[in-house]
Amino acid sequence: MHRNIPAGREAMKAMIPEFRTTKQQLFFNDSESLYKTVIEDEEEQFPTGGGGMRMTFRMPSTELYMQSTGKIVSRQEFMGKYYLIGDSVQMSPWKFGDQVKTIAGYECRMAYFTRTDTVQAMVMGGPGAPEAKREPQVRTTEITAWYTDKIRPFLGPERYNTLPGAVLAIDINNGERVIVAKTVELRELKKNELKEPTSGTKVTQTEFRKLMEEQMKQMGGRGMMIRN
Repeated sequence: MHRNIPAGREAMKAMIPEFRTTKQQLFFNDSESLYKTVIEDEEEQFPTGGGGMRMTFRMPSTELYMQSTGKIVSRQEFMGKYYLIGDSVQMSPWKFGDQVKTIAGYECRMAYFTRTDTVQAMVMGGPGAPEAKREPQVRTTEITAWYTDKIRPFLGPERYNTLPGAVLAIDINNGERVIVAKTVELRELKKNELKEPTSGTKVTQTEFRKLMEEQMKQMGGRGMMIRN
């Protein structure tokens, strides 16, 4: 988490843990998958370095449902409300490497690609203050995946699901963010373990992004990043 904090913000680093681990589950059958956050029993708390202060972190509930037809439904929690965002699968420009390693008992092969995004930072001075927009910046993200052909193709965490096998690990920017399968259990699914999310307000991705931007303005947030 510290890698994403601008240089010179030592006070901010002291208030935020360097690393954070979260848990997700991926349920799937021959034609559907559901990737969802595992809600922990207790919120994780971190001391902030003196004065009896502390910060409490709670990961918002997230579900990502996909069909083999390419349909995607994302259920996002934001400010205590749930939103349903419709989308479709987008192919990534994967390249394939020769490296092989074992993950969760499966031999996996490497694939990778580089993503380039245009981002725009906005700095706000507080509620009611005019926002100052900076020039758009180009950000490059290096993504490495490890996939196995022993489990059905086009399956993986988040939106990393366009490879000829199941993705069991993702490395973003050489360790900036890592997703790794700890166990793989092939069994019959229980009732309601895999179903399309239906509760929440239906919005488009653009509408949801605008919602978040408006909320940040109201809160007088700083350093907001918008990906185009």
